[in-house]
Amino acid sequence: MRLFIGIPMAAAMIEELAALSTRLRTANDGLRWTSSSSWHITLQFLGSVRPDQYDCIVSRVREVQSPPVSIQVEGLSFFDRAGVFIVRVRPTPELLLLQQRVIASTQLCGFLPELHLYQPHITLARTKGKPAGVVLQNLKRKLGREPDFTAFPAHEFLLFESFLSASGSRYEIRERFPLAGD
Repeated sequence: MRLFIGIPMAAAMIEELAALSTRLRTANDGLRWTSSSSWHITLQFLGSVRPDQYDCIVSRVREVQSPPVSIQVEGLSFFDRAGVFIVRVRPTPELLLLQQRVIASTQLCGFLPELHLYQPHITLARTKGKPAGVVLQNLKRKLGREPDFTAFPAHEFLLFESFLSASGSRYEIRERFPLAGD
């Protein structure tokens, strides 16, 4: 199974992101827009996981202690080389600490932290077919004034299983972990 750990979106944030996506999306725009059911903030991508590792992950991640984390959006952005349109999430000390605690817990199950700097974000769309540079430039011209996003407290984080298909990824929740205290 293919797993990752992430924070789900609050209902108000889903509504705001859905309104933005609806405003920007057009037929033949060269983008594969993500569905609202897939919006999340990744804390750690685990990749392919064996059954014995799954049990270890659940056991170790259950031990992670953290108070609820305030999720604050910084604005719209792009991973240009990868052809991805994102919403940047502010890397607050509380969010970074939660992410580090999750990574420390999964290391005990044989998972290594990624080498690149953690950039919390929500993926809204990926380029498809057409050259990414052209597609993203067209989207950048359409952005206009950035919307105001509502901050929200994350009261839990989740273990997701990812299912890949030609139309995009589909995620199912495997475990829930409450954020209740330090």
